[in-house]
Amino acid sequence: MSRIFTTAFGAVYPLYVAKAERKGRTRAEVDEVLTWLTGFDERMLREHVEAGTTFEDFFAQADLNPAVSLITGTVCGVRVQDVEDPLMRRIRYLDKLVDELAKGRPMEKILRS
Repeated sequence: MSRIFTTAFGAVYPLYVAKAERKGRTRAEVDEVLTWLTGFDERMLREHVEAGTTFEDFFAQADLNPAVSLITGTVCGVRVQDVEDPLMRRIRYLDKLVDELAKGRPMEKILRS
């Protein structure tokens, strides 16, 4: 089991926001990406951040968008579509979406519309 599985989502969320903000994006855009991926609304996201929900529990409660299979490419040299562990693949999906946001990709493309 990877250490990230038991890491609190709330501990990593500010890092996602900081990465996006350094590149001129906003917290609202990070939340939009998270909402699209997980099905959580803004209130539910805040609850998970404040409650210290682990990544394992966070994704166990999520209703993943059916278009997640369209998320492809690499994160940290690993092809997200080739990650075998389902939880790790979900975490990599999130990493990939935040990377695309930080790189200035249009929201329509990030959300696979």
